[in-house]
Amino acid sequence: MTPSDHDNGSLRLDKWLWAARFFKTRALATEAVAGGKVHVNGDRCKPARKVHPGDRVTVQRGQELFDIEVLGINAQRRPAAEARQLYAETAESAARREAEAARRREQRDSARPGRRPDKRERRHIRRFIRKEGEM
Repeated sequence: MTPSDHDNGSLRLDKWLWAARFFKTRALATEAVAGGKVHVNGDRCKPARKVHPGDRVTVQRGQELFDIEVLGINAQRRPAAEARQLYAETAESAARREAEAARRREQRDSARPGRRPDKRERRHIRRFIRKEGEM
């Protein structure tokens, strides 16, 4: 990074995502940006694009979608508490992520039986499977 970039308050997008702790490595951040998972001000961009305070960034990480505003620039990866100072997530984005997480949690809990089958139930399952295999 050149001194002029630091003076202008800009930083490469992949490096900023890494410093803000959205991705564990710069390589993962670069891959996400190149794969179209990150948009700046609504536009798809390249990993080397400069971000400035005030830019709107949309990050899709797995099933989570973050809509954030860049508040600060830090070229070094700092502790999580300091990394959260670099951006502000919109209220709608946080509510949407929380609702989606609750839906996934509820779906996961409803799909899982409450206990393992006992010996008698296992016998019934084995008989059922053998009958289906004979057809």
